Amino acid sequence: MSREEINHNVECFKTQMAKFLNFEGENGAIIVNNADWLLNLNFVDFMRDIGSLFSVNKMLSAECYKQRMEKGLTFFELGYMLMQSYDFLKLYEKYGCKLQMGGNDQWSNILGGVDLIRRIGHSDSFGLTFKLLTTKEGKKMGKTEKGALWLDASKTSPYEFYQYWRNIADVDVKNVLSLLTFLPMEEVDRLTSFQDERINEAKKVAAFEITKLIHGEEEAKKAEEASNALFEGTGSLENMPTTKIESANISILDAMITVGFAPSKGQARTLIIQGGISLNDEKVTDVNYMLSADDFKEGYAILKKGKKVFHKVEI
Repeated sequence: MSREEINHNVECFKTQMAKFLNFEGENGAIIVNNADWLLNLNFVDFMRDIGSLFSVNKMLSAECYKQRMEKGLTFFELGYMLMQSYDFLKLYEKYGCKLQMGGNDQWSNILGGVDLIRRIGHSDSFGLTFKLLTTKEGKKMGKTEKGALWLDASKTSPYEFYQYWRNIADVDVKNVLSLLTFLPMEEVDRLTSFQDERINEAKKVAAFEITKLIHGEEEAKKAEEASNALFEGTGSLENMPTTKIESANISILDAMITVGFAPSKGQARTLIIQGGISLNDEKVTDVNYMLSADDFKEGYAILKKGKKVFHKVEI
């Protein structure tokens, strides 16, 4: 990516994190870009001053490198720990930063930074890691079949964000409520004490609380209403994902591409053939089907992919 793209992303990160951190005033949080000190490094100087302080044997004993050794480890991947450790050193020297926090998959890299700072004569740096949010299969949660779960509303709408958490596996509910909400643990235990359909109530609470944290209470309520309208016959369809089209006369394939159900006509056809697409609660079986005014009884039609993905198409 160009520096411009990276700077844009940094501003997006700041906007997202401003919901949790205060960036204003003398004691406000700050964001820095490690490109400011990494891009101008002299390779020979860096390897002499920093690389000489790292043991390759010790690095390769770390779990993150053991896993990569089986598939092939590049020199860049090997050097990543040096760069992240150097970041900690620069933050320590310039800002007095003494604690680095991250997911437990960053444990080795964080320890590398603590060790580097100690090697140059300081003993007051520390690392803190926290549990990663994973599914029952051990995969990072938020990675879905159609791509990552974004915090940016323009990439994952509040409704889609809500639906993701509403539809998590039963066994993941307690973990999600514990790690991603501020509900008292007594309430979490109460909500997740059921093993039958009552666990759905806990999923609704999780979806609402997490959506509220990321997108605000108003958007969370809208997403909740849209979900209730679709799945329980209550609430409002107003707030479900909606696309307006110029004419009712559109092919089912083009409609699917327009609303983002498929990136191409080929994949749209496959979804229909596999029985994964419905129009106004009727399964679509004809890949050449053309929508008409009859499909837009009240000015809109509802497209459905699978069991849980809905989209309103308006004319």
